[in-house]
Amino acid sequence: MNPDQMRDASLLELFQIETRTQVQVLNDGLLALEQNPTSAPHLEACMRAAHSLKGAARIVDLHPAVRIAHAMEDCLVAAQEGRLRLQAADIDALLLGTDLLQRVATPGVDLDAEIGDLVARLSSAPNAPPALPPRPPRPSDFLPPIVLLEDAPDAPVAVPAPAPLDAPAPAAIPSAPSRRSSDRGLGEGERVLRVTADTLNKLLGLSSETLVESQWIAPFSASMLRLRRIQAGAAQALDSLRSVLAGQQLDARGQAALDDTQRILDQCQRELTQRASEVDEFGWRMNHLTRRLYDTALACRMRPFGDGLGGMARMVRDLGRSLGKQVRLEIDGEDTQVDRDILEKLDAPLMHLLRNAVDHGIETPEARAAAGKPPEGLIRLSARHSAGMLLVELADDGSGISLDQLRAEVVERKLTNAETAARLSEAELLEFLFLSGFSTRDEVTEISGRGVGLDVVQTMVRQLRGAVRVYQQAGQGTRFVLEMPLSLSVVRSLLVEVQGQIYAFPLAYVRHALQVRAEDIEQLEGQQHFRFMDRQIGLVSARQILRAGAPAPAADTLPVVVAGEHDRLYGIAVDRYVGERTLVVQPLDPRLGKVQDVMAGSLMDDGTPLLILDVEDMLVSVQKLIEGGGLSRVDSGTEAATARRRKRVLVVDDSLTVRELERKLLLNRGFDVAVAVDGMDGWNMLRAEDFDLIVTDVDMPRMDGIELVSRIKADPKLQGLPVMVVSYKDREEDRRRGLDAGADYYLAKGSFHDDALLDAVEDLIGKART
Repeated sequence: MNPDQMRDASLLELFQIETRTQVQVLNDGLLALEQNPTSAPHLEACMRAAHSLKGAARIVDLHPAVRIAHAMEDCLVAAQEGRLRLQAADIDALLLGTDLLQRVATPGVDLDAEIGDLVARLSSAPNAPPALPPRPPRPSDFLPPIVLLEDAPDAPVAVPAPAPLDAPAPAAIPSAPSRRSSDRGLGEGERVLRVTADTLNKLLGLSSETLVESQWIAPFSASMLRLRRIQAGAAQALDSLRSVLAGQQLDARGQAALDDTQRILDQCQRELTQRASEVDEFGWRMNHLTRRLYDTALACRMRPFGDGLGGMARMVRDLGRSLGKQVRLEIDGEDTQVDRDILEKLDAPLMHLLRNAVDHGIETPEARAAAGKPPEGLIRLSARHSAGMLLVELADDGSGISLDQLRAEVVERKLTNAETAARLSEAELLEFLFLSGFSTRDEVTEISGRGVGLDVVQTMVRQLRGAVRVYQQAGQGTRFVLEMPLSLSVVRSLLVEVQGQIYAFPLAYVRHALQVRAEDIEQLEGQQHFRFMDRQIGLVSARQILRAGAPAPAADTLPVVVAGEHDRLYGIAVDRYVGERTLVVQPLDPRLGKVQDVMAGSLMDDGTPLLILDVEDMLVSVQKLIEGGGLSRVDSGTEAATARRRKRVLVVDDSLTVRELERKLLLNRGFDVAVAVDGMDGWNMLRAEDFDLIVTDVDMPRMDGIELVSRIKADPKLQGLPVMVVSYKDREEDRRRGLDAGADYYLAKGSFHDDALLDAVEDLIGKART
């Protein structure tokens, strides 16, 4: 390829990129002008887009595109100057022009006849001036191009070779495309770079590993805290030795040895105190920086929701016109951030739902008028974040769904009998819409009735680890809600323990997390059940599903994760709840193939590996066990035995944040925890209830921690109760004051870590169960 050909090829690629951007501007603007033909901002935006495409087409010698863009620009200028009021036919012609501009940018396509018809339509618009010959170049046409390559095709874009010195100046240079929604957060002068998805995934993986590795600092800090306690014990032992030797006469060498020992211990104490403080400070900075790194890497994968909606408003408008309906699409939450992979995979289900809403939901103008509605139907598409999930709603103001017709269709298809169908609730009945091949249409059209129903939408949403629900109101419309995780790179999960191993249930699949009493478990038809929300739910053992060893020991209560839908709703009994975590998804090695009941892997904050469960797969495994008669009991005994008593801890702190943090840490370790809001509240609880340990702050209203400790140690019934002081005061005199009052342990919040608190609790009273 000679330099001239290379230059032409690269410029054509640039033109194709700019065409995609400017056509989207034109589509959006023309749809807005259809609602308000005199809107000056939209007329200006459309005119500038057409003008930019005309100049860009000149530079690549694409004369058919020049003709199209020039005719569109003249029509829009006439509308700007008031010589033309845009009608529906004009909008149709201009939209056809945008379609032709995209097609004409493909080499080898002959569109001369269609272009001629379009130019004639635009030139014959009332009061529109005849098409003018191309204008001579302007100085502004020779500005260098600015091209955003973020969403460019994977084909490389070559840089044009420099023109020879004696070469004529080009007629025009493509102008910079307008900023897209994905560029809204960019300031002037900021650059946009093209980065592959694999590179972003690797960056996110490395940042998550860094975040995990930074957690190893906490155990080091806790070990230094233990060294300080050991050193304090050595100092006490030396003080005791001095007391023993106080009545004896020591020679100079013995006294010097004691003095040296005291000096060394004092030096060790100062060094340990300083180093512990430095490690804590470093750990805090490292955690903060790694968290920022991870959040920034995650943000690189996010795009505005509006970036994935190109062409949807146009599709709704064109489809409505082809069906003789007036339909408008409104979009809310265009700036809502969505994972790139999710945004890409949402295109097909949203398109299907939009076509379904136009065809099935929105009525004809005559039917809407008879129902007292405006002739134009409205479809509203919105996106927002809620409780760590992405919610996408698509609602129309059409006729809704006829439940009687749906009920009859279910019976006719022999999906259930008439008696059962009559008892089905509205929610249960609407679930039939998601069955494969289910449709309420009798006739076959280009849009519906081909056996491809909402099951396609549900299948694709489930692939995104989400769920879809439908709501309707007769005569008022239908609403679909798609609930998905914010990102496929991370998943909010419920962590549980099964046979000593940690597993994660994605929260999108968890309906409820319960504690089921043993006496509430019933045996029905060979399977264990419990009653919840007015229905019987089958109970299965996670140990059996995951093949994780013998049944769990009998207990008074069972932690149960409720998962599934309607007739496939099961309670999965686990050993204990660990808590909620946001996990970075680590795909399993593809050489392993599909691992049964497992979706992916991940790491906990301390680096412990765990498996993220495939709940859909687990429900299939449960069904197989039931059908094969191999389902076992969730416990190893014939009756639930009395559980070992859990030790009780009273947390006394006036700070809600600290109080809740300590409570959750102790609960997750298995302790029974009560809380008090200050010293007086704690003292009253102590006299009314029994506890195995008190964890108290120092500075509190009404009664501080030192007075509380003093009262406990002065009370004959309570003086044997262990007390731990947790305070921000880290000075030696503060620690000495707490211990002198009778506290058994003094832990500074400045060096507070989860393991430090839990290790100290277990040092004082042992494990959670007796």
